[in-house]
Amino acid sequence: MRIFITGGKGQLGTALQTTLAAHKLTAVDLPELDVTDKEALFTAVSDFQPDVLINCAAYTNVDGCAKDPALAYKVNALGAQNQALAALELGAALLHVSTNEVFAGDHPDGYEEWLPPNPINAYGRSKAAAEFLVRSLLNRHYVVRTAWLYAPGGRNFIHAILDRARNTGQLRVVTDEVGNPTYVNDLAQAITQLIETHQYGTYHFVNDGACSRWEFANEILRLAGLEDVVNTPILSNEFKRPSTPPPYAALRNVAGKALGIELRPWQNALAAYMQDHINH
Repeated sequence: MRIFITGGKGQLGTALQTTLAAHKLTAVDLPELDVTDKEALFTAVSDFQPDVLINCAAYTNVDGCAKDPALAYKVNALGAQNQALAALELGAALLHVSTNEVFAGDHPDGYEEWLPPNPINAYGRSKAAAEFLVRSLLNRHYVVRTAWLYAPGGRNFIHAILDRARNTGQLRVVTDEVGNPTYVNDLAQAITQLIETHQYGTYHFVNDGACSRWEFANEILRLAGLEDVVNTPILSNEFKRPSTPPPYAALRNVAGKALGIELRPWQNALAAYMQDHINH
């Protein structure tokens, strides 16, 4: 297959270049290509003639999105629309990466793929708009929602917890935000399997199981041998920020499991990540 990846320098775009290495790939990102520039995008995509476009390009700073919803829409929704139109013109499929934040987070049993989006923040609204546009324009699409992604390099929740634990010896982490910690390598493997199936539709690819941010932090501390660090549970209203995360937005992988695509439990994935990238 010929595969064109946008957002190629991001954590998922980088991982996909490894898992998809058997295919003919090109990966682009800022500054050389801006997905909001329709003409430039169409030129780049038509020059490559892909079978599949994978949209990893996104503005994922949720607090930044809250401060500038117009920019969030432009990058996340218009960028996805442009890629859907390019795929339509070339007869290619599109895999669009989305988020658990398209949901309100008021579903205690977690969210299956077919439940209606109902976002409560600007980031979630921009990503819900992107999903709507992709589905409206293109029959041959995959929408893959994920959550709480972490990867080697850069900053993520794991690094933030370890830095604070080592520097201060104590933590305060919210208990009323629940989701699915997901290792980027596992997500990339699942996407690689999915595009081989041509089974278009909406999928929830997260590591199996859900936890609160506080529980996630406790497991990070345990694996790092920092169990003596005090981790005080707090509520999200004690932690002021511009964006409001959905409180219970755990995703359930029903559609992928039916195809035999499953991700390991989040605890196992976190242990593997810590072994490979933190504790070695």
